[in-house]
Amino acid sequence: QAQLVESGGGLVQAGGSLRLSCAASGITFSTNPMRWYRQAPGKQRELVAVIARDGSTWYVNSVKGRFTISRDNTKNTVYLQMISLKPEDTAVYYCNTDGPRGSTYWGQGTQVTVSS
Repeated sequence: QAQLVESGGGLVQAGGSLRLSCAASGITFSTNPMRWYRQAPGKQRELVAVIARDGSTWYVNSVKGRFTISRDNTKNTVYLQMISLKPEDTAVYYCNTDGPRGSTYWGQGTQVTVSS
């Protein structure tokens, strides 16, 4: 049974930093792309960052230069380092990866709140 467990969220002032972690189990972590999504109140879930199996990365424009996604295949963990946080970054952040036959796995989410 695959499981993704996020941690590291919290309340931070604008301009502050947080590092989110997502620990994975039950998957072949090193071969899976890993993604971070976020969902703000009243808004659709948004893809924020992706890291491929080869380490290549992609970011949504609004976080480029402020967020860094990374992975540690020895710990089956993906990270999202967030700096220069803005109130508009407030959301629940979810970890996501691929499952078999087109399915996807989601974590339970971690709340990030940025105060102005």
